[in-house]
This record gives sequence, structure tokens and C-alpha cells, in this order.
Amino acid sequence: MSAISPKMQNQIAQLQQMQQQMQTIGAQKTQYEMAVREAKRASEELNDVPPEAAVFLSVGTVMVEKKKDAVLTTLADKIETLEIRIKSLEKQETLLQGKFEQLQAQIKQALEGKPSSPSAA
Repeated sequence: MSAISPKMQNQIAQLQQMQQQMQTIGAQKTQYEMAVREAKRASEELNDVPPEAAVFLSVGTVMVEKKKDAVLTTLADKIETLEIRIKSLEKQETLLQGKFEQLQAQIKQALEGKPSSPSAA
């Protein structure tokens, strides 16, 4: 079987698309994990700063003086939000990985000439 059927071509294209989605999700997850580490490190550093010390928060391209407690609260909120996003990406990653493996198995079966199960279409 030298020619690949249009259905098989479509499945292969879907597989490639899933692979790209998994790479994108992985990259986003890595960015969020790095942001969490940075925020935690900043929070730890702030805990060593006296309460009356000047603390600055970066807002876009501007540095704004804030109270230490306000910055700690902002960092805690940021960490919480990022961790929720990471969990969401992990769920997406797991679901996509399962679909990817299922489609990969279907393609492998079809290429080997074995009939796929009726529910796997």
C-alpha cells in the first residue's frame, strides 16, 4: 500500500497538530513555572526586609513605591493564579496525551493493515 488514503492523511495531520499543541502547552507551563519560582523568590527576599523599608513594585515600565504588605499580597495572588493555570495546563496536557496516543495507535494499526476497532473511529 504505497498510497495513503485521505482519511489516513487527515489522521496524520491531526496527530501533527496534537503534537504542536502539546509543545505549546509545555512551553506555557514552563513559563508559568518560572514565573512562580521568581515570585516565590521575591516573596522570600521581601520577608527579610524590615517593614519600614522602601519597597518598589514594577508596573509595566514604571517602578511604584508600595507598602511591603501590599507587595507580599500581590505576589501571593500572582503565585496562586499561576499555580491554577499550571494545573489547568497539566490537565490539558494529560487529556491531549491520551488522545495523541489513541490516534497514534489507530494510525499504526491502519499502516500495518490491521482493522481498527469500531469504537476507535
